Amino acid sequence: MKILFVYPRYPDTFWSFRHALKFISKKAAFPPLGLLTIASMLPDKWEKRLVDLNVRPVSDEEILWADYVFISAMSIQRDSAHDVIGRCRQLGRKTVAGGPLFTAFHDEFDGVDHLILNEAELTLQPFLNDLSLGVPKHVYSSTDWADVSATPIPMWSLIDFKHYASMNLQYSRGCPYDCEFCDITVLYGRVPRTKTRAQVIAELESLREHGWKGSVFFVDDNFVGNKNKLKKEILPAIVEWMKENRHPFYFNTEVSINSADDDDLMRLMVQAGFNAVFVGIESPNEESLQECRKIPNRKRDLEESVRKIQKYGMQVQGGFIVGFDVDPPAIFDRLTAFIQETGIVTAMVGLLNAPRGTKLYKRLMNEGRLLHSFTGNNTDLTMNFIPKMSRETLMNGYRSVVARIYSPTQYYARVKRFLKDFHPPQAKVFRVSFADLKALLKSAVVLGVIAKERVYYWRLFFWSLFTRPKLFPLAITFAIYGFHFRRIFEEEMAALK
Repeated sequence: MKILFVYPRYPDTFWSFRHALKFISKKAAFPPLGLLTIASMLPDKWEKRLVDLNVRPVSDEEILWADYVFISAMSIQRDSAHDVIGRCRQLGRKTVAGGPLFTAFHDEFDGVDHLILNEAELTLQPFLNDLSLGVPKHVYSSTDWADVSATPIPMWSLIDFKHYASMNLQYSRGCPYDCEFCDITVLYGRVPRTKTRAQVIAELESLREHGWKGSVFFVDDNFVGNKNKLKKEILPAIVEWMKENRHPFYFNTEVSINSADDDDLMRLMVQAGFNAVFVGIESPNEESLQECRKIPNRKRDLEESVRKIQKYGMQVQGGFIVGFDVDPPAIFDRLTAFIQETGIVTAMVGLLNAPRGTKLYKRLMNEGRLLHSFTGNNTDLTMNFIPKMSRETLMNGYRSVVARIYSPTQYYARVKRFLKDFHPPQAKVFRVSFADLKALLKSAVVLGVIAKERVYYWRLFFWSLFTRPKLFPLAITFAIYGFHFRRIFEEEMAALK
């Protein structure tokens, strides 16, 4: 068999970092981890090629070369996925599709020849068995949860590392919490399933052997779902491996806010090389947290928890939501103040939406408030249900939050507030590369000369260079991020006019 893997394109969004990637001459933030893992699950003798549409377009010749085109996508890649499927049908090539988009919306993709739903560890092999007999079915699904200790190392040889800003790997699936708006437990369950210590180290070693150095993102939706195993097995093993290999990587991941309650966990994560974590904070309003069943966030001092994680030496990237039924009119000012006072530089503020299958989706359906499918983009100024707050008030309030937190005045002040109190471990060494110097030069030209924030850029430039020189690269990175965030929200606001 000749297999072509095609990864659909992401639109320009908050997390695409499209505008920021141009500064470091990268095409995409991350490679398609799911497809690379699937590639390792197919027979070794099959020929395999991969085209990431976030890096380059796919040609008709490449599609015609293949016996089957494998596609995996998330909800936000829906439009691009439809385009790929349509081209394959026009060219007479069969498609095999899986991943979160197709698992949740398989009824919308009749044009796909074979749907491999749920987790591929369970549903791919039955398809391959039927294919070998010449009787493959249209849909393969399972209600069981896969044993991820059997998941193979991704086939990294299919990608060109130079196109990506970061690599990624998965340690666990599932989350012990069940927030009303989240579809993670729908897709992966509430009992975290984890890889072994040997697997994690083997995946790190594979990346190192392929020549990668730099950022590695653990894609787990809640990395700390099984804290005991992390502290006893996984993190100590990573600490030791990193020492033996002279710290080739630095890590970031997603955690729940109650990580701040465990000092040993925080200490080990920093020792292992984690320098940033994304936390779903959602709201500073206790009633809103109660409404969405955000258990880890309730009845705690959220600001103090954020500062504690920062104090250990990890940047906190925050996810926030407005549009809960119980949100008061003051939520927009409270949220803006919370972000500013905690120094959360990367703050994704989105409108509440209800992904299919979630408890929120079912509740809103029963209440007759659902409108349409969720786009997969929390920041595109759309909601797929009728909110309790008037839509005009909600949209105006949301715009005001975004306009304030990413205005050059507040954004650069927030960066400076964070850097003043941020003291990462001294052992971490920053390796300056040619790409870093090129990014610095581009930032000086684009942000320091052309962009409207040039005064703020130069103030941060010289302040960090002379007062916090070890954090100077991070300061420039934040300046570049801010440029991307402003561009994204400006484009989305303009699209609605």
